[in-house]
Amino acid sequence: MNIVDINKNKRTQKLIEQLLQVWECSVKATHLFLSEKEIENIKQYVPQALKEVGYLTVFENENKNPVAFMGIENHKLEMLFVAAHERGKGIGTKLIQYGIKKYSINELTVNEQNPNAKKFYEKNGFFVYKRTDNDEQGKPYPLLYMKNK
Repeated sequence: MNIVDINKNKRTQKLIEQLLQVWECSVKATHLFLSEKEIENIKQYVPQALKEVGYLTVFENENKNPVAFMGIENHKLEMLFVAAHERGKGIGTKLIQYGIKKYSINELTVNEQNPNAKKFYEKNGFFVYKRTDNDEQGKPYPLLYMKNK
């Protein structure tokens, strides 16, 4: 198992496709409030986000296949996803702690309807400082804004 930072010029189509699979697997296991159609709609935008995010960090298994990743922009965690079959193994904790240490992550946003994620971030030193009724696209998915203590 290995944590790898991926420069923008190393984000190949194959890697983006692998990360998209991790994303979809993770979202289907954790974002139970989203319909299949909503997941498919969001999925269209994920490859571009993966290509453009400032810092992309991937957690690889022993076969060098990605099983989790996070994206960071300006000290803010923009995304963190762990494949469903890899959850509960400490991979998310390793990634977030790596991001805090290397990239000074001090802020993130999480869906209120994903209480396990909120607990995960609280366990890793974050606290809620703001709440909105809608997500950034104006959809009725409340967001919790969290900062690192």
